[in-house]
Amino acid sequence: MTGLLVAIIIGAIAGWLAGQLVKGHGQGVVMNIVVGIAGAVIASFLFPAMGLTIGATGSIIGSIIFATIGAVILLLIIRLINRA
Repeated sequence: MTGLLVAIIIGAIAGWLAGQLVKGHGQGVVMNIVVGIAGAVIASFLFPAMGLTIGATGSIIGSIIFATIGAVILLLIIRLINRA
C-alpha cells in the first residue's frame, strides 16, 4: 500500500513538472498523476535500454527526474499526434 502511495505522489510531482515544462498541457491534478505515472513507465523501459539507471538505492529524487523526463516525452508525443 505504501508503494502505491509513493508512486502516486511521484506521479503527481512528475506530471506537474512535465506540465510546466511543456506549456499548454495543464489538465489538473488527476491528469498530472496519470501523465506522471505513464511517464515513469515510459522511463522505466527507455532509460535502461539506453544504459541509464536511477542507481542501486533508487532515490526518490532520481525517480521524480526520470518520471518527469518520461512524462515530457509522453506530452510531446501527444502534442505531435494532436497536430496531425
